[in-house]
Amino acid sequence: MQLIDGKKIGEEIRQEIAAEVLKIKAQNGKIPYLVAVLVGNDGGSETYVSHKVKACEEVGFRSAVYRYPETISEDELLNVVESINNDPEVDGLIVQLPLPKHISADKVTEKILPEKDVDGFHPANIGRMVKGWDCYLPATPNGIVELIRRSGIQTAGKHCVVIGRSQIVGLPMSILMQRSQEPGNCTVTICHSRTQNMTEITRQADILIAAIGKPGFVTADMVKEGAVVIDVGTTRVPDATKKSGFSLKGDVKFDEVAPKCSYITPVPGGVGPMTIVSLLQNTLKASKKEIYK
Repeated sequence: MQLIDGKKIGEEIRQEIAAEVLKIKAQNGKIPYLVAVLVGNDGGSETYVSHKVKACEEVGFRSAVYRYPETISEDELLNVVESINNDPEVDGLIVQLPLPKHISADKVTEKILPEKDVDGFHPANIGRMVKGWDCYLPATPNGIVELIRRSGIQTAGKHCVVIGRSQIVGLPMSILMQRSQEPGNCTVTICHSRTQNMTEITRQADILIAAIGKPGFVTADMVKEGAVVIDVGTTRVPDATKKSGFSLKGDVKFDEVAPKCSYITPVPGGVGPMTIVSLLQNTLKASKKEIYK
């Protein structure tokens, strides 16, 4: 069993991005600039945004966080997005989800210009992904593809089973794994809450990607010998032994599943670090106008 070290791979990519930013600075080029919009004071969202800002600093990007109260109206937030869209200095814009219930996340996502949509959630970027065109890929699925690529895992002709069909992870993951390139060229099956005989299906997987958000959902009997297991889950579970009062648990029962695997990602330290790295990659592309000329 080989552990896929997302922290180490993520650090390698950060160093590559930082080196490119130094070159841009030396040539007096435009430094990538990412703006994050944060609504309300959700603890998880605050943490994610602070990690993104810190990552920007580490690789030499400019960044800013615009904070608004939970009481902001949908129209007001759409106007904020519009003003950032119109700022030529800003390369990438993310609106941290989830948003308060009175605001439509879909409306806000669609309002972001596709060329500034570094989260890769805009319908234009999703459509380009489905077509196999160059685009800003959703951060977590793109990070997983990068983990697979840099770990030297062969995917062509393999059966990939994705547990979970969310628009943020499961659905785009299934599209990326079946596309005609490496990593890719898999036969892909999606399992979800209505799937019958799920264990029967997951036991066929050469590559199993768990993104269902249920701690310890994947057990040893669901995994075949020699499978590659990618655990996307990061659920906070109460833990009195931790200073924070909680620990992060993945969707996979690591201790019992790991001995059966050829490769497996840990939680934390697997997929998580790659999500922010993918966001940085997209922002760098945006600043260089690589996709939308």
